[in-house]
Amino acid sequence: MSKKLTSRADDYSKWYNELVVKADLAENSAVRGCMVIKPYGFAIWEKIQAELDRMFKETGHQNAYFPLFVPKSLFEAEEKNAEGFAKECAIVTHYRLQNDPDRAGKLRVDPEAKLEEELIVRPTSEAIIWNTYKGWIQSYRDLPILVNQWANVVRWEMRTRLFLRTAEFLWQEGHTAHETKSEAIKEAELMNNVYATFVENFMAIPVIKGLKTESERFAGAVETYCIEALMQDGKALQAGTSHFLGQNFAKAFDVKFANKEGTQEYVWATSWGVSTRLMGALIMTHSDDHGLVLPPNLAPNQVVIVPIYKSEEQLEAITSLVNVIVEELRSKGISVKYDDRDTLRPGAKFAQHELQGVPLRIAIGPKDLENGTVELARRDTLTKEVIAIDGLTSKVIGLMSEIQNTLYKKALNFRDEHITEVDDFDTFKEVLGTKGGFISAHWDGTEATETKIKELTKATIRCIPMDNKLESGTCVYSGNPSKQRVLFAKAY
Repeated sequence: MSKKLTSRADDYSKWYNELVVKADLAENSAVRGCMVIKPYGFAIWEKIQAELDRMFKETGHQNAYFPLFVPKSLFEAEEKNAEGFAKECAIVTHYRLQNDPDRAGKLRVDPEAKLEEELIVRPTSEAIIWNTYKGWIQSYRDLPILVNQWANVVRWEMRTRLFLRTAEFLWQEGHTAHETKSEAIKEAELMNNVYATFVENFMAIPVIKGLKTESERFAGAVETYCIEALMQDGKALQAGTSHFLGQNFAKAFDVKFANKEGTQEYVWATSWGVSTRLMGALIMTHSDDHGLVLPPNLAPNQVVIVPIYKSEEQLEAITSLVNVIVEELRSKGISVKYDDRDTLRPGAKFAQHELQGVPLRIAIGPKDLENGTVELARRDTLTKEVIAIDGLTSKVIGLMSEIQNTLYKKALNFRDEHITEVDDFDTFKEVLGTKGGFISAHWDGTEATETKIKELTKATIRCIPMDNKLESGTCVYSGNPSKQRVLFAKAY
């Protein structure tokens, strides 16, 4: 198969789909709408998972696990949540198959094996978790509960795209219980900030922290905090959400506690999550027509070393030097791969590692041994330089930081250049159809206007930025008074 990708400028969607497959990240499976995450793609997800898990634990959270199946009666307990996910639910109705008497060698559902109560395959876990919390919480002394789970969920999407929208995906979901409203709000804000810190510092993706409008909130939430990122095609991507759930789930599942005065109160709640959708964000923010571009902080292999040789003697001499280099780099926390496969020529190896986004490539040949040098090739800038082996370790360490920062600054500049203030609807539509990106515009605060703009342009209010300043104006669509600008965009 050719490694050449469709150009982003020619067909961004096709470029993305080809890149995911050709870079060996994931592929479609035999199950409609579900994906197989391949080892290289999963290695990146493991890095994401490890860093987030560390950050969660540093903020006092513990991991647990809850069932995949949710009894239908529990799922229905919180009405807004149930209504919000109803159209995406997969349902288990039977528990056994039997031989089909009309078709030899085939199976059918055993009509005698119908479940007494249907089970929902979790699209999210609030229902089963809050039913569980009812048994855990009696007193204020049992609070807070700060729990996270790493899991899979199923949302029966009709139109799917690898990593961005699949019927089953991997994620983490935090579910916390608190004594007071202010404590729960503080938790929701904290976790949104944790997500922002991770995405900016590790994924090198700048984000805008904000609040969702009422129509865009998580089903059952009182307030939804979010981080929004901008992809290279000018579309926004919701990279993470954190929800203040108020007492909605506590009331639905009758979760009360005795406060310090001995009075019964309902518990205050939050939930928050990010998913393998972050993989899509990582791909679309940094990658180019040559393939994947990975920030060093998340690259499975930060450095790859490729030997260039003609004889076994040359390979042995190069390998002896490489072993020393590898040991030195690993001692400094750099992940290194020595690609000494004899099934591919150096040029093919270079192309593969470029396609897979390895931040730094080192090539060593016989002349390098004689001269005490190596060739360094940066993936982010596609530049090469020859340096002395003596200074290699410090050079590599410096480049890891430099590449990480360069990728972030490039993405930040692109994002900032694609935030456009507009004051009338004609300009709104023109910018959306040409430049794209975030449009900062006044909104009158009504769901009717929000819905009409979405119907006419397919743009949604991505967020009300957290750092928004109050600014009187007139709504970009209705002309009615407005107190502040919000960010619109087309989105994934």
